[in-house]
Amino acid sequence: LALEVLPESALRGMVDAMVRLIEAGGAVVIMIGAVVATVKFVVALARRDINQFSAVRLTLARFLVLGLEFQLAADVLRTAISPSFEEIGKLAAIAAIRTILNYFLNREIAQEQHEIELAKSRPPPGTAG
Repeated sequence: LALEVLPESALRGMVDAMVRLIEAGGAVVIMIGAVVATVKFVVALARRDINQFSAVRLTLARFLVLGLEFQLAADVLRTAISPSFEEIGKLAAIAAIRTILNYFLNREIAQEQHEIELAKSRPPPGTAG
């Protein structure tokens, strides 16, 4: 006679609620990043400072990476309770796509950061170097 401490249906309900919260958190992070990047873009545009565009892209990319991490966490959690082979296959595909996207975003962030640091270290035009 097995005593069920927490029925699987109750556990599924709790995990579904957590998945929704984590997915919502990821969506909020991405939305905030889009708003912040938009404001920075408008400010750079108003100042006619095209040198700030890389910083705007860098800001948005960082928020996207964080948001994607939340989304991946939700996907992993979704398949944590008695997954089928189909769910595991879907998770593998989603994880692969998000990991590749994350890799390229991180690479672009590093490149943008390097370019920003190089621009800051260069003397302004017209000055003796």
